[in-house]
Amino acid sequence: MFEITRYTADRKTAWDDFVARSRQGTFLFCRDYMDYHSDRFHDHSLMVWSNDALVAVLPANQEAGVLWSHQGLTYGGLLTLDKTGAAEVCDIFRHINNYLRAHDFHRVVYKPTPWIYHRLPAEEDLYAVFNVCRARLTVRNVASVVNQANAPKWSRDRHYGANKAHTHGVVVAQRDADFALFWNILTDNLKTTHQATPVHTLEEIQRLYAAFPDNIKLYTARLGNEVLGGALLYVTPRVVHAQYISASPEGKRAHVVDAIFRTILTQDYRHCPYFDFGTSNEQRGRVLNEGLVYQKEGFGGRGVCYDWYEWDV
Repeated sequence: MFEITRYTADRKTAWDDFVARSRQGTFLFCRDYMDYHSDRFHDHSLMVWSNDALVAVLPANQEAGVLWSHQGLTYGGLLTLDKTGAAEVCDIFRHINNYLRAHDFHRVVYKPTPWIYHRLPAEEDLYAVFNVCRARLTVRNVASVVNQANAPKWSRDRHYGANKAHTHGVVVAQRDADFALFWNILTDNLKTTHQATPVHTLEEIQRLYAAFPDNIKLYTARLGNEVLGGALLYVTPRVVHAQYISASPEGKRAHVVDAIFRTILTQDYRHCPYFDFGTSNEQRGRVLNEGLVYQKEGFGGRGVCYDWYEWDV
């Protein structure tokens, strides 16, 4: 028998401790990360108890009768312990659905944590949402992920670019002092190319970096004293994820992105199991950006799906 309660701030320590012990936990589920955008997302995270022991948590927010896990995060999903089995997870979802019906929710949007982030196999939730919730697959995006222990060879284009950058004198290093300079490049690129802005403001990413300095790393490429591009990384135990990648027009001509990832993939993070370049899709996965995925695959990335499921409660 399980009890479902809504997360409250007085349980922050219990929540964070559980995330650290879970099979699927990353720093994105820590409350200091989740709560940075609490003004934009109405938190409705759930905690699952059995005999007063915390056995699962669900990072979530609510919007107009819909529970999202999680609308403001790249991925969400139920977090569980090593000992939790498939039958228990199915029962947990039955109790979650009962809780949601009692609190006037009518639908769930569920974004499970991709398997590459799991410390141990942990896809019982995918079975439960199929078997118990009768969920529908509504979004499927494909990320390009490098298996560092068995990576395909780089394409000729990527090798050429990295060598060309080196010939130009481009220098790549981790430089956390370059946030503002990189954000200017990133913002200009997104505005020009997509009429968009970064998901995080400069102030937000600097605040998150201050809270998680071991998990958020900025690499930039310089030619002389000028920053020409960079990559912002999210570092988790099994996966390094490229959260933002951008280069100025001069940086593109100098092939700085190729140089940056030569440093990251072949030197600084060569022992991390997976490197995730992120997805290359539009329109909820219906459109593949072939130019973007070609570049990522040139570094040895191959497909891992980021799925969304929905069901009515």
